Amino acid sequence: MLADFVKREDFKKEKHVPVIEAPTKVRKNTPFEVKVTVGKEIPHPNTTEHHIRWIKVFFHPEGDPYVYEIGGYEFNAHGESVQGPNTGAVYTEPIVVTVVKLNESGKIIALSYCNIHGLWENSLDVVVEE
Repeated sequence: MLADFVKREDFKKEKHVPVIEAPTKVRKNTPFEVKVTVGKEIPHPNTTEHHIRWIKVFFHPEGDPYVYEIGGYEFNAHGESVQGPNTGAVYTEPIVVTVVKLNESGKIIALSYCNIHGLWENSLDVVVEE
């Protein structure tokens, strides 16, 4: 199972677990911002050889048997260049900001993928008020 490979605890020198920043209480059907960052406290290297390739954000409503994908975000510039690794003009940072509306309470789930260290997950409970 894929779940057997998902990690939830960081290494001491590198941060891989996605950090979710969003309100824990929101009003029903009212837009709010969700920010997901990998390497918020200790930056992830994000080099040609070692980088975050993508972040996916999901929502699991309480009591629902299904999880809904909010969005998938790819990071494609890691300093690659014809001159060699880490000589390119652009590097992406693994930070995602999106706006969502919820009609039910549940859990926002973020999943990130490091090309060296694999899959990482975090979640945040959100209560929807009338």
